[in-house]
This record gives sequence, structure tokens and C-alpha cells, in this order.
Amino acid sequence: MRIRATVAAVSGALALSALAVPAAQADGSSSYRADAAKAFAQATSHASAKSTFSAAAVPADLDVSFSNLKIAKTVRVGTTQHVSTTVTYKLTHGADVDITSADFANGPFIYKGSLDSPENVLFGDKEATCTATSATTANCKGLIDVYPDYDELLNSDAGTWSAGGLALDYATEGETVQGGLGKTLVQRVSRLTVNAAPEPVKKGKTITVTGKLSRANWETHKYAGYTNQPVKLQFRKKNSNTYTTVKTIKTNSTGNLKTTVKASVDGFFRYSFAGTSTTPAVNATGDFVDVK
Repeated sequence: MRIRATVAAVSGALALSALAVPAAQADGSSSYRADAAKAFAQATSHASAKSTFSAAAVPADLDVSFSNLKIAKTVRVGTTQHVSTTVTYKLTHGADVDITSADFANGPFIYKGSLDSPENVLFGDKEATCTATSATTANCKGLIDVYPDYDELLNSDAGTWSAGGLALDYATEGETVQGGLGKTLVQRVSRLTVNAAPEPVKKGKTITVTGKLSRANWETHKYAGYTNQPVKLQFRKKNSNTYTTVKTIKTNSTGNLKTTVKASVDGFFRYSFAGTSTTPAVNATGDFVDVK
């Protein structure tokens, strides 16, 4: 389910019934994801004067707040596979809010851009689970679920996202949305290969080391070359556990790598990429060269 278009493009009464639901949730086992999206759009929209839950009422905010949110530093997303990441936080609520009621639900979300006008928003498939720590506080745990094969992400979405918490009440049609509780990097999964040839090789002869750095393209659902990126060629002697950097080269216009070195001793060559804010670090599996 993608929120980008519905949040940015809808004016007046929010028409969110067309929100797509991933196949994993299409069996009706959970409607929380769609309900959270509607509540988020209602709470953050300044254009609408109507509730997303009914055509007339304007819901009041719930007496709920969130704090001490913790989320992974990175969320790495490939081309098609479902990804989920755990979020924990403290929920504080008024004495009149029954968080054990079937009408109450809450969960985490992450968003790209500003809270009132986000470029994209991601939720969990199911509401968070909470354990009361007092009459008005609870510790909660939820998930953020990402489905790249359902076009939830554009390549430009890679980078820093903010995290928040959302609560809604089905009976009163109230909701609370709180952002700015944390940050995470949503990254395009990277791949790196290496091939050192010829094998075996005579000492002093030239070894050509090729490879490719690629990363997930969320729009084509394939991996594509990551261009003009610095990558280290590293070497590890046969009986050593430590790689040392031989040189640094850059990927070409298709993400390919190619360089040469002189054969000296038996060992493993690999390429190593340090990563960027949009793409995680990755090391190629070492390729052994037998030097005669």
C-alpha cells in the first residue's frame, strides 16, 4: 500500500478507499494497515474538515503520546522481498483511554520528508502489542512492513526517514499522530562481485580483477549498476584472516569494476564498498588465486 499519492494529491474530503493492500493482507486477516493510513491522512491533513471514518464528524485527538522510541539504524530493502523491522516505544495515555479495548489500536510508522506533508509513509500490517506498566503507561512493540514489489518505494525514497507513533479509536473516531521520535536509513540493498583471473597464475604475472557493484532498483524491481562509486580492492594471504587494501578504483557507467595487479603469493582478492546513506556497505566474497 502506497501513501504517497493519497496524502499529496487528495484535497477536500479524503478519499482513501482505493489504498492498495499487499497480497499478504488481502485475505482480510488484518485491516489495521489501511485504518492507520486513513487515520494518518486525517490527522495530518489541513485541507479536510471531515473525518475519514464518517462523512460528518470531526474526531477529537486521543489523549495518547509516545516516547522512548527505538528503531533499527537501517532498513535494507531489496527488489521484491517483504522486509519488516521492529519498533519499540513507551505509550502514555489518559485515564479515560482504555488501551485494552477492541476499539483501540496503535502502532509505529516511518515517513520521508515532513510530518504534515510527507513524501511517503510506511506502516505495519498489524497493530502493536502493549504491556501496561502503570494505569496510564505501557511498553509497546510493533513492526514496519515494507513490500517493494507493490511499488511502495521510489528510488528517490532511499535515505533518511523519521519515525513516529499513531493511535486510533474506532468507537470515537479519534486519532493521535506524533512524529519526530527517531530516525532510520531506508536503503537500497547492494550486491558486489569479484573475479580474479587467471587461476592459477605464475608469480610476477598480471592478474585482472573484475567485478560489479549493483543495488536494488525499487521502480524496476531489478538490480542495477551503482555508478561512479569508490570501491577498494583488497587482498588476504592464504593463511591470514585480515584483508588489506591494495588500491581504490571507481565503478564505471554500468557499475562494473576492472583493474590489474601483479601475482605475488597465494591468497584471496575481494572488492569492498563502504556504503552511502542510500546504499549499505558490502564486501564481495573473496576469490582465491593460486600463485605458482
